[in-house]
Amino acid sequence: MTILVNLIVTLGMLVILPLGLRLLGLPAAVRTFWPLAAVPGALSLWLPRGATAAALAGAYLVMTLIVAFQATRRVGWNPRELAIRTALVSPAVAAVALVAERAGFGLFGFDLDVLALTVPHFHYAGFTAALVAGLVCRDKSDSVVARIAALTVPVGTEIVLIGYFVDDRVELLGALVLTAGMWLVGWLLWRDGLLFRISSGVLVATMALALLWATGEAFGTPHLGLTWMAATHGVGNALGFALCGLLAWKKELA
Repeated sequence: MTILVNLIVTLGMLVILPLGLRLLGLPAAVRTFWPLAAVPGALSLWLPRGATAAALAGAYLVMTLIVAFQATRRVGWNPRELAIRTALVSPAVAAVALVAERAGFGLFGFDLDVLALTVPHFHYAGFTAALVAGLVCRDKSDSVVARIAALTVPVGTEIVLIGYFVDDRVELLGALVLTAGMWLVGWLLWRDGLLFRISSGVLVATMALALLWATGEAFGTPHLGLTWMAATHGVGNALGFALCGLLAWKKELA
């Protein structure tokens, strides 16, 4: 599972985030210098835990904090802006977890495996899903359904994060809210164009798996293990939803 998760996170750092940052229209300097932090961050994943890996991850954390600062420059707190702000802040949450995990430090008492899985979660559910929800809201001229989607994605992500600290049932509630938002996003994106259709279709399956997993953790019902979740939910979201979806948006907004 570790190798697969590392590959998913590496894709997020080196491909997904740069695509998303371009779509957000961040300052050219941020996008230009991003690889100087993303490459060390990705390298840290493949080294043994320790000071060197933590230092490399720390370089990535610095850049994600610069990106997170861009959220303070946004105007307004409507659903679209809430989604975009969530996207801007989420990589920093992932990077904090990465530094702690690479250092072998159980931040807030979390198991190192939980911290390791927090990293992809906030690259994809945190950054990519929130970004796409914001883009959909803008594309649909802030229609009611688009605003609901743009609101439920970041709110669901935050409830999942709270569930880490509180209880599996709170995490399940977050998964329900996040899934509802992502399915709305997928429905709104079901348009002409193969990449949009792939991205939307994949969401149906991957978020259903997320619900089954969260339900299983909360109530002890049968569900896939983490290795199979990484191979299905994780890979599907990384390649099907995130990569195809952002490439489609890049073409749409070109």
